[in-house]
Amino acid sequence: MEAVFLFVLVMGLLVLRQSVILILIVCAGYIHLVYGDGDLTYLIDDMWTAVNRDILLAIPMFILAGNIMSRGSIAERLIAIMRSLTQWLPGGLAVATILSCAVFAAISGSSPVTLLAVGSILYPALIKQGYNKKFALGALASAGTLGIVIPPSIPMIFYAIVTENSIGDMFLAGLIPGLLLAAVLSIYSLVVNRNIPSQAFDIGAVWHALRRGIFALMTPIILLGGIYSGYFSATEAAGVAVGYALLVEVFVHREIKLVDFYELSVDTARLLGTILPILAVATSINILLTAEQIPQEFAAWMTTVVDDKITFLIALNVLLLIVGCLVDIVSAILMLAPILLPVAMAYGLDPIHFGVIMVVNLEIGYITPPIGLNLIVAMTAFKESFLTICQAVLPFILLMIFVLILVVWFPEISLVLLNR
Repeated sequence: MEAVFLFVLVMGLLVLRQSVILILIVCAGYIHLVYGDGDLTYLIDDMWTAVNRDILLAIPMFILAGNIMSRGSIAERLIAIMRSLTQWLPGGLAVATILSCAVFAAISGSSPVTLLAVGSILYPALIKQGYNKKFALGALASAGTLGIVIPPSIPMIFYAIVTENSIGDMFLAGLIPGLLLAAVLSIYSLVVNRNIPSQAFDIGAVWHALRRGIFALMTPIILLGGIYSGYFSATEAAGVAVGYALLVEVFVHREIKLVDFYELSVDTARLLGTILPILAVATSINILLTAEQIPQEFAAWMTTVVDDKITFLIALNVLLLIVGCLVDIVSAILMLAPILLPVAMAYGLDPIHFGVIMVVNLEIGYITPPIGLNLIVAMTAFKESFLTICQAVLPFILLMIFVLILVVWFPEISLVLLNR
């Protein structure tokens, strides 16, 4: 019953919209007092254990690389390539929007950064060419979330760390679902914009865009190719991303100066100041929960209440969709993954497949009212009302839920590249 009360306590605090760090501290104190020996000094020891890991270096470096690229011209050059390749299609600029978000997501690993970097360029272009305003808003807000699934994905790094799974395996598992999401959104964009006039295919424009953007286009190829070929680990890839981004933007594109690196580093440190304390407290909770076998007890209780896998999957996805509306994705993963993973494994789910299910669910939460982060970012960036943004993303939410159902029902989509 203590495990059930803990779960209800967490959900109650979420509904009351308390800050994540407050929720974690309250839960940590409760867990140490109820399940531990009441000595809260263990909390500090566990927090140090959480942050004293080399693998965590991947997170600030990927964030820093994304900041460098968004400050420079990599986004603009990638967009030019996608526009030149799709301009012959009716509604080609809409497809270019989805593809630009997908490619830039594979570089930055951040949903808000992708939305701002791509949206600032393509939103005015879409409106100028006669695209419906709500479609443009919905496409940018939803495609911006592709950075959560397409590797390198920072939420997937957190999931791998907190559940002690391979970051490389998580990246591989997220690749096909991410591309499937991009494909479905692109097809929808073609269908609804089929009456938008197209332009003649211009091989000269393609060649010019490729010459200008070849270094930008090589970024995801170098990072993902290096990881999957085994030349470097995910942490080393993050270091390569920072070095390559600096080299390209300072010496090749010449869009930023070396002195700007200090400001970019400070911005990254500020963001980490909100993430790492959550990770530290959450890890302390997870260590004690594991030692006391709480997740296993919760899994055993769940299997007595829900006696079949399909019912559990339905309940799981409803829960994650609700949580995604209320809590940012990193906090949700840190709080729920260690508790829910043993339950999922009790029903026969692969831990990597469960990670993808969790990330895709929480990705949809980024554009789901009332607290979807991309809704807030889009409202601020494009100066539109919150209601307008919510109406714009509705068809895209339905499309993403359709892809989620495919990912849940067919584990092969996530696991085929892992030969599982």
